[in-house]
Amino acid sequence: MKHIACPKCKNEQLTKSGIIKGRQRYNCKPCNFVFTVLKEGKSIDPYYVIKALQLYIEGVTLREIERILGISHVTVMNWVKKYGITIPESSGYRPTYKVLNHAELLDFFADKQSLKSAGCIITELGDKFMVIKWERFRRNSI
Repeated sequence: MKHIACPKCKNEQLTKSGIIKGRQRYNCKPCNFVFTVLKEGKSIDPYYVIKALQLYIEGVTLREIERILGISHVTVMNWVKKYGITIPESSGYRPTYKVLNHAELLDFFADKQSLKSAGCIITELGDKFMVIKWERFRRNSI
């Protein structure tokens, strides 16, 4: 159980003083200060934070990360700001990705053409795998 202390005097001699909007109110005996305990925020498994930041560094857009992991693109953007993540300068390569199960991943590697002239990375997403390939931008010559 958490120890609750008065935000004013930091004393732990408290009495319960009712419930307001679903939150417990407390009264501090020494300083007679009445306060409510703040609701704890929703926590996200660090696995998803790391995975989202990895995908961002690999060049996957925020909206694509949202679709893949089911985490709001705004949340991912806040993590990027919080941890000071920067993507490398554009090198003329663009990432494409596929989400595959184990059997599809084996088929992907059995096809030698799928990896021709492209770099790739594989990362696991729960029970599936994501293959990210980088292919050079092709400019249309007129």
